[in-house]
Amino acid sequence: MIEIRDVTRRYGGLMALDGVSFDVRSGEMVGLLGANGAGKSTLLRTAAGLQVPDAGRVAIDGVDLGSDPVEAKRRFGYMPEEPTFYEELSADEYLAFLAGVREIDPTVARVRATDLLERLGLAQRTDEPVRRFSHGMRKKLSFIAAVLHRPASLLCDEALEGFDVSAALAAKEELRALAAAGCAVLFSSHVTETIERWCDRVVILHRGRVARTLERAAWGAPRADLSPLEREFLNISRAEMS
Repeated sequence: MIEIRDVTRRYGGLMALDGVSFDVRSGEMVGLLGANGAGKSTLLRTAAGLQVPDAGRVAIDGVDLGSDPVEAKRRFGYMPEEPTFYEELSADEYLAFLAGVREIDPTVARVRATDLLERLGLAQRTDEPVRRFSHGMRKKLSFIAAVLHRPASLLCDEALEGFDVSAALAAKEELRALAAAGCAVLFSSHVTETIERWCDRVVILHRGRVARTLERAAWGAPRADLSPLEREFLNISRAEMS
């Protein structure tokens, strides 16, 4: 569970977040919507512990991020809007490094990483240094890194931006699988169709405040599944590979 309580953040005279409060329950996918400058990335960076709020608190699975940041950070994965890496490491080396930091059994981590790399279309590039990766490939690797340890909570900033269609489908399936296993998922996106189809709830930010929180029933959401065009694309791709 992710608990955000009265979080306020200023940049000089700019009020980026103004008393933001909401929860993301275990097993729930919550989308974060808002115009550019509404405070989405600021909120996610604050929830990830990358910047300290001027007021308010964040808790992950009941662990206060401010008072016990190490334990809180053990419990979530974070995918930033602009990921950074150790550029000379390959994807394999980077994920092995993360597995070590998170104290994941190397064999378990390797099986998990291999599956994710294959599903997101990076399996043929894992021995190359990350500095050679395109923006989209970096975003995919960042996603894999965030979900590698099957976190109890997950924070994703512009989660699927830069993904090709096949990778986006695989990532959305992974997000739903994590939620089904009890993970609390919070992610921002400018693609309203993704949030409309896949999320259980949406939080709309406007000028640093929560303007509305909507349940799926409020927008007549379709069943959480592939769109007709995504399904057709997947059928064609499978037919071409057979």
